[in-house]
Amino acid sequence: MSHPHPELGPPPALPEGGLRIVALGGLGEIGRNMAVFEYEGRLLIVDCGVLFPEPDQPGVDLILPDFEYIRDRLDDVEAVVLTHAHEDHIGAVPYLLRERRDIPLIGSKLTLALIEAKLTEHRIQPTKLQVVEGERHRFGPFECEFLAVNHSIPDALAVAIRTPAGIVLHTGDFRMDQLPSDGRLTDLGGFARLGAEGVDLLMSDSTNAEVPGFVTSEREIGPVIDEVIRTSEQRVIVASFASHVHRIQQVMDAAARHGRKVALVGRSMVRNMGVARDLGYLKVPPDLLVDSRAIESWPPEDVVLICTGSQGEPMAALSRMANRDHPIRIAEGDTVLLASSLVPGNETAVNKVINGLTRWGARVVHKGNAKVHVSGHAAAGELLYVLNLTRPSNFMPVHGEWRHLRAHARLAELTGVPEDHIVIAEDGVVVDLVDGRAKIVGAVHAGYVYVDGSSVGEITDTSLKDRRILGDEGFISVVIVVDSATGKLTAGPEIHARGSGIDPAQFEEFIPQIEKALEAKAADGVVDMQEIRRVVRRTVGRWVSDTYRRRPMIIPVVLEV
Repeated sequence: MSHPHPELGPPPALPEGGLRIVALGGLGEIGRNMAVFEYEGRLLIVDCGVLFPEPDQPGVDLILPDFEYIRDRLDDVEAVVLTHAHEDHIGAVPYLLRERRDIPLIGSKLTLALIEAKLTEHRIQPTKLQVVEGERHRFGPFECEFLAVNHSIPDALAVAIRTPAGIVLHTGDFRMDQLPSDGRLTDLGGFARLGAEGVDLLMSDSTNAEVPGFVTSEREIGPVIDEVIRTSEQRVIVASFASHVHRIQQVMDAAARHGRKVALVGRSMVRNMGVARDLGYLKVPPDLLVDSRAIESWPPEDVVLICTGSQGEPMAALSRMANRDHPIRIAEGDTVLLASSLVPGNETAVNKVINGLTRWGARVVHKGNAKVHVSGHAAAGELLYVLNLTRPSNFMPVHGEWRHLRAHARLAELTGVPEDHIVIAEDGVVVDLVDGRAKIVGAVHAGYVYVDGSSVGEITDTSLKDRRILGDEGFISVVIVVDSATGKLTAGPEIHARGSGIDPAQFEEFIPQIEKALEAKAADGVVDMQEIRRVVRRTVGRWVSDTYRRRPMIIPVVLEV
């Protein structure tokens, strides 16, 4: 089993006739999916998504793949193939198109419609090609065949990439629901046909590789949602992903059956469901929808609200309701339905929202206490099925944290893929498919690029460390005035503190120690302002640590006269 090594260096030149694969995101994490394929100097990108920040990344809105690896080669990019319209697969497209606006976007009807609506906000008019399952299209040296897969959003696709180096099957995100609500099955016949032709490398969704068996069918969720709405005596508030058309359809159908009106809350929810409705993917019963701004005038027993925030996102509608920071106020007797599974890493944020909602008297129904959601990702039984259908010569698990990738690799071994033909890579690791063998040959930089407000890439890990220190320990500023010629103190020190938990009166007792340290440096003839700042920082830091066992940020401000 091939796996990355921390000492991997830059990759060698790609051998003639070889295919290179570099994941710039999506390996060892849930999100930021982006894979770059290279053949004969030309590039094909599959997906370009975002990762959502964790609590230890304060102030960050989104995390993008690092485009540095391809930045000097954007003219070599033939196209970006988008497997489906979830944010972790399309969210970074606007930022990529800022660097080259005419890169063709390839995807299904709904996928392209949702990304186009997103790009409108960025004032970008994309070049796009709509495809459907069963079609083949050539982009430079890459011939792409598209296959239908079932997922938690309509119109998802897998893609088989053909080059003289071999056939790579990238499943995208998929499951094998045999009774999907839209009737669109994963094309297992197509997978088997490719297997008979010879799949040289299978890249397959690993998210549920640790989950045994098969994922429950979507059809089993509808009756549970219906029961929740039927038995609720007041408002029902449903939180879901803004792209989960199937789930929203089930909620709308249940609301209509029980004589309730539906309001959509949240910009992305309104936008995406509008697109899905216009394209015919969402069937809205007549007179069902009402404006969310007028919802308070309706009797609570006649209302269902559908909003974003099922993952505890701080700025999403549900989190703001839990914090009493939203026009819609949670009331005693309301029912809140979390119609999604937890994305790994979001457990604390979601539990915080559940507690906040419960505090105001809401009954919270979630996957932990009712069957209100099924995963959009294939479980281990389904993954085994695909491995046996395709019989790949080489296997590379994708889309998952390390434990998911390892579990999926183990499944591949069980189906007969030789251990030395299984490649477990991480972001930035370079995999070459040459003469029928996939091997790790090096690594490139594939770090995080942070979006903070309007800034992209300006926030660094050092900046986040400073933010965490400020949030946890506060800061102390020390203002002094020194003679630029002698280095002697002429005014101050003046000390200010915020969030440090230190009694300001204690600083008065400590000031003589700062004065003494500065006098000693002046006596040594030190007039360098940077050195004087270091003296202040060290002196204050040592005192705070010894006295309070705390490590606030210390900001010396030195003025010269």
